[in-house]
Amino acid sequence: MSKPVLVLRGVERSYGALTVLRNVNFTLNAGEMVGLIAPSGAGKSTLLHMAGLLDSPTAGDIEVDGQASAKLNDTARTALRRRTIGFVYQFHQLLPEFSALENIVLPQMIAGVSRRAAAVRATELLTIVGLKDRLSHRPGKLSGGEQQRVAIVRAIANQPKLLLADEPTGNLDPTTAEGVFTELMRLVRTTGLAALIATHNLELARRMDRVVTLRDGAVVPV
Repeated sequence: MSKPVLVLRGVERSYGALTVLRNVNFTLNAGEMVGLIAPSGAGKSTLLHMAGLLDSPTAGDIEVDGQASAKLNDTARTALRRRTIGFVYQFHQLLPEFSALENIVLPQMIAGVSRRAAAVRATELLTIVGLKDRLSHRPGKLSGGEQQRVAIVRAIANQPKLLLADEPTGNLDPTTAEGVFTELMRLVRTTGLAALIATHNLELARRMDRVVTLRDGAVVPV
C-alpha cells in the first residue's frame, strides 16, 4: 500500500468572519495524481497554500511526508517545505536573466547540490520534456509552453515528495496546454511523487487518478 505523503485532518481556514475551508479531511498517497476542480473563489488556492505549508490553518493539522506541522515553528515549517514540496504556478515565474538550464541549476545549488551535479540533473530533466535544444535560452526566448515546462522541471529538480500545481496550464492555449500536461503527467509517473493539481480543465482532470472538488469549504469527490 502506498504511503500517505499529504494528510489534512480537520483543516479549517478563516479570514475574520469568512470561513474558506471547513473541516477538510484529505489524503494523497505516493505515486497518486489528484485533480482539484472548483469555481473561482471556492478556495482552491487557499487549500494549496495550506497543503504547501505556506499558510497555517485556523484549526486542524497538516501532515507532510509523515511529519505533522501544527506545532512546528516557522523555521521548521520552512525546512519541511523546502525538503518535501515542489510548486508549479499558472505563471511560470522563471528568473528572466538566467537560461533555462540555470533556472533549474540554481534551486539545486541552494539545496546544497554541487553546480556540476545540478547541471547534469537539469540537462536530463529538460531533455525529458523536449527542451534539449533550449538549455541556453533565457525565458524571453522561449514560448509560453516551453517556459511552463521549465517551471515544472524546476519544481521537481530537488526530488520533492509532493508536487502542488495551481492551474499549471491555465495561461496556455488548448494545444500547448495538452502538451505541457502530458509532460507533467510523464514526470509525475516517472518520479513516483504525489501530485495535487488544481485546474479548470475537467478533461485534463479526469485523466488523473481521481478528481475532487470543494463544496461548502470541504473536499469531496467528483
